[in-house]
Amino acid sequence: MDVDWEAYGWERLADGVGRRRLPGWDATVGLVLGSRGVLLYDTGSSLAEGAELRTQIKGLTGGRRVTHIALGHPHFDHVFGTAAFAGAEVFGAVGSDQLLSRARDREALRTDAVRHGLDPVAAAEAADVLVAPRHVVSGEWTLDLGDRQVLLANVGPGHTGHDLALCAPGSREVVFCGDLVEESGEPQAGPDAVPSRWPDALDRLLSLGGEQAAYVPGHGAVVDAAFVRGQRDELARRFGVA
Repeated sequence: MDVDWEAYGWERLADGVGRRRLPGWDATVGLVLGSRGVLLYDTGSSLAEGAELRTQIKGLTGGRRVTHIALGHPHFDHVFGTAAFAGAEVFGAVGSDQLLSRARDREALRTDAVRHGLDPVAAAEAADVLVAPRHVVSGEWTLDLGDRQVLLANVGPGHTGHDLALCAPGSREVVFCGDLVEESGEPQAGPDAVPSRWPDALDRLLSLGGEQAAYVPGHGAVVDAAFVRGQRDELARRFGVA
């Protein structure tokens, strides 16, 4: 699949698979292209960022629209752009649909976004039109994008109670990890983290991707299995998990 990723500021990871590191919070969004579907992993931190991504993706793909969205976890910097992709089928880990539908949780996301520096008006606009997943994944879900099948896997809890990974097969498997893995800083454990289960979640990621896969953190550079294993061991020590 002939795509000029770099011309649009994206990084090519494999044939038909790429990602972009967004400014601000260095959050990653991923893109997987099939003959009948375009899958976006995470949507950015605001409606404006989502709209920018939509425009870029149309340029990358010759005018195609995003047909599927997978939300890695329900934090503002990964979900606030979803409403920019009208008509896309949205997937999330089981429970994320309820969280993103409840008024009190939307308000908590808005407050968290402002606390981290998002413009208050932009945060309020995104929270008001926040899109909850229509499809929830409790185990694994295979999506057919035409000439390519991808796997959505509910590997959490860990970073949150609703962590969803994406595995894109190919000559080298690409695994989008969300914030279960971070390269540009220490993994962040907020009030919704489940530290006792986090190392197990990374074990499940490793079993999905294997030793030769490229692992894409929620923040930072692409890493290998050895990095993920090392972070798993650090988290186990940090949280006193056997």
